[in-house]
Amino acid sequence: MSLEQAILEAVRALPAEKQQEVLNHAAKLREEERTKRPFRSVRGLWADLGVSLSPKEIDENRQEMWRNFPREEI
Repeated sequence: MSLEQAILEAVRALPAEKQQEVLNHAAKLREEERTKRPFRSVRGLWADLGVSLSPKEIDENRQEMWRNFPREEI
């Protein structure tokens, strides 16, 4: 049995007012899917800022950030 058939059988077993609730909920879910904004990558978020970091700059910044981080000496 497919998912669609299982849903149809489950809805048919409900009283009319509950079927209407299912229909309303399905309409709400369709609307949410239609209005969902696609996820923008971090690069996309920075695109209009003109930020361009080289791998070397990233490594230098990472080293600077973690320089004074407390460490346990083994």
